Amino acid sequence: MAGQKRATIRKMQPKLSVRTGDQVEVISGKDRGKRGTITEVRPTENRVIVEGVNMVKRHLRRQPNALQAGIIDMPAPLSRSNVMLICPNCGETTRVSHTTLPNGKRARICKHCTEILDKEQ
Repeated sequence: MAGQKRATIRKMQPKLSVRTGDQVEVISGKDRGKRGTITEVRPTENRVIVEGVNMVKRHLRRQPNALQAGIIDMPAPLSRSNVMLICPNCGETTRVSHTTLPNGKRARICKHCTEILDKEQ
């Protein structure tokens, strides 16, 4: 029918409390207790890639422009809920609180030591 409208699906993206370059600790799964730096954040998939954590084997075929062929280890994405941020000030794993600074910008705050996690603001 020509006059019908299609329903649009609204994609909901969760607000992530971690960013690229943050130190995190894995709190559940096979790599529980390991610490690493976030190299990539995928908000649409609600996943993060942590350096040296959740390593998987990848079989690569020889390509003309590829540097390496064979079996390589690479980090696989893991769920954002399985990692917890490490405060650079107190060194503990912490939940993140948000606040508004006097200049109007929002900043992340450590729940333990109440220090600002975003030093560039």
